[in-house]
Amino acid sequence: MNFSTADELGLDLDFGARCDEMLGTVAVPSFFAPECYLPFEGDNGGETAQGVTGDSIKIVWWLAQDQDPILNFVTQAIVNDDTNADDEDTLRGMLEYYETYYETYGRNVELVVVEGSGTIVDEAAARADAVKIAEDIEPFMVWGGPLLTGAFAEELAARGIPCMSCGPSQEIQFYVDNPMLNYGIGKSGQQLNLLVAEYIGKRIAGDPAIHAGDEAMRERTRTFGRIWLESSPASAELNQVFEDTLAEFDVEVTESQSYLLDPATLQESAASIIARMKEADVTSVIINGDPIAPREITNEATAQNYFPEWIVTGSVLIDTTAFARTYEQEQWSHAFGISNLAARIDRTKAGSHFIYEWYHGEPPAADDNIGVITPTPGTFYAALQGVGPNLTIESFNTAMFGGAPTASALTETSLDWGDTGRWPADLEPDYFGVDDISEIWWDPNEPGLDEIDKDGVGMWRWIDGGQRYLLGEIPEGAPDAFVVEGSVAIYDERPASEAIPEDYLPLNN
Repeated sequence: MNFSTADELGLDLDFGARCDEMLGTVAVPSFFAPECYLPFEGDNGGETAQGVTGDSIKIVWWLAQDQDPILNFVTQAIVNDDTNADDEDTLRGMLEYYETYYETYGRNVELVVVEGSGTIVDEAAARADAVKIAEDIEPFMVWGGPLLTGAFAEELAARGIPCMSCGPSQEIQFYVDNPMLNYGIGKSGQQLNLLVAEYIGKRIAGDPAIHAGDEAMRERTRTFGRIWLESSPASAELNQVFEDTLAEFDVEVTESQSYLLDPATLQESAASIIARMKEADVTSVIINGDPIAPREITNEATAQNYFPEWIVTGSVLIDTTAFARTYEQEQWSHAFGISNLAARIDRTKAGSHFIYEWYHGEPPAADDNIGVITPTPGTFYAALQGVGPNLTIESFNTAMFGGAPTASALTETSLDWGDTGRWPADLEPDYFGVDDISEIWWDPNEPGLDEIDKDGVGMWRWIDGGQRYLLGEIPEGAPDAFVVEGSVAIYDERPASEAIPEDYLPLNN
């Protein structure tokens, strides 16, 4: 029983100390606090599914190796020193918070941590990890997986085990063929393709490349090139789908180049890629990949005296200030486009870092990684409330698909799963969460803290205060890129539209 249903039925029920009954949401200092659920009493059915007992839900959390050379190559660029031990300590601390405020029907998560047996690109190791988890641990669900191979998700699905945030997105047919077994927090590749194509087609195609670093380019009509990460067999097919979608806006990709996330070959690949873009007279480079490659690519562009526009596409972490500061700044001062992320707010005022410190009275051990740790368990617990005591794969999927979209806001994304009505029919039901985007541009002169509290110069700015758009809502006409007025680098306080009560005390106080 949730608060809104009780209110609709005129029921006078006691939702307990964890509920703000004036608002109908749990009493935590977040604009995005979930709805209150009635404290459960009675028999929850006990062993309702594999990994479920009357008092526990077995969840495996897959973590990359502490010394994964590929992942370390990425994180060392921003001096991220969080260890797996820090991450585990932080997640267990967040589980205490979730289980204080979310209704779990008498059960607590039994977290089993599994460290990868290979790198995040090792397909054979990913499959071996999945088999071991399925046969030896037998969990209800898995959280996380190798970032650059879909093999882990495929092997778990073949054994009927649901996984959330399991690795790179795959073609929609994988989710159709394996219903109820895989959920993403971010967008799928197909969804992002649609939004990037709409942005380019409605916002910048057909106009001069006025934001290029090369003066001669600024007078030319934009010609587009694309750089993309080849992370799985689906990558090439997704790239072709993107080019086909762009063609519907009468936009052509003049030069398309892929690369592998391989520290040994990345610099060489960057040199070849830039030479091809330059030879093809590309004015505007659409970049869709990992967060470390732009460093090598932009350095190489400067070395070859090539200064185009850089069109960012919401690909993972490229749209974070922490990574963007590592790119060649003369190049990146011409970067703009779209972001899956929402406008930033001082993390001492809102967000998962703020919530952790509010609840525990101290900062998290994984103070760099907490922002990427919490979305998956947060989603799990939000759905778990809606399941009720009879927890099964089917009932969990019903709750995931039956929930209303999360609130639209400037500092938070809007998530929805299932038959959302937000995507074309061939992309629904939707097994991915984030549906909207915002528009950003890089300000190389703005000082401030990055996402992991490192001070420096250079910040992403969110256009129109972080206004977000769903597919079909991106307006026509040139974006206000490189216009300071109306943009925001970081909110010092919560926006007025996201005000909340400030006097809540944690229930463990």
